[in-house]
Amino acid sequence: MHEITLKLDTRQATGKKVTKLRQDGIIPSVVYGGQDEPISTQSAVVETMKVIREAGLHTPVHLTIDGKKKLAIIKDVEIDPVKHGLLHVAFHAIKQNDVITTQVPIILTGLGESAAEKAGLIVLQAIEHLEVKAKPALLPESIELSIAHLETDEDKITVADIVLPEGVEFADAEQDLELVVANVYEPAALEAANEATAGDATIDDDVEAENGADTPQDSQAEETKPGGKLQDEPKQSNVDANK
Repeated sequence: MHEITLKLDTRQATGKKVTKLRQDGIIPSVVYGGQDEPISTQSAVVETMKVIREAGLHTPVHLTIDGKKKLAIIKDVEIDPVKHGLLHVAFHAIKQNDVITTQVPIILTGLGESAAEKAGLIVLQAIEHLEVKAKPALLPESIELSIAHLETDEDKITVADIVLPEGVEFADAEQDLELVVANVYEPAALEAANEATAGDATIDDDVEAENGADTPQDSQAEETKPGGKLQDEPKQSNVDANK
């Protein structure tokens, strides 16, 4: 498997000082897991974004932290909801002999080659990821499934058609092998199904007019009521200040 690498430096800046790091093109991060204490780290934004795009949340990354090597997977990526810039990355340290459970993307191959597509039928992918487990070195970057053999709208591809690499297993020992990965549709049938789905949408006549009365307290979402779930949880800004 292609080895993905990233050089990290230990980070001293915390709280509001982290903003200055980002302005200088440096992304704060943390490496945690195992018996070691979490390490506050940082790296250049360009290299970090490249690794995130390449590794996603499933491929192990070979980290070098001040000359010391660690193997990790990306556990969380925080993006600015307004500017869409990268804010923070969390790495979870793992070991070569650990069995890792993660989601791997399913990639359909042979697009446009099947008799079904040549006859004007449409192949739609139903699920895009599958959870598997394996040691880091054996984890596949993706699971490829060919659709070239599909012929009619009665054909489909299921999880049972997946051949996992040696050393890789389904994360769920009772994985549903009949779970559909891709279906073949007649264009007319697909259009009718889409129209039927759109027709299910309804408008709530009880909704107040634009300048109507306030929402009654009884109908207020439980989480936003005083003392509700969201009231008890720490605000993200407070969490960010401690990164």
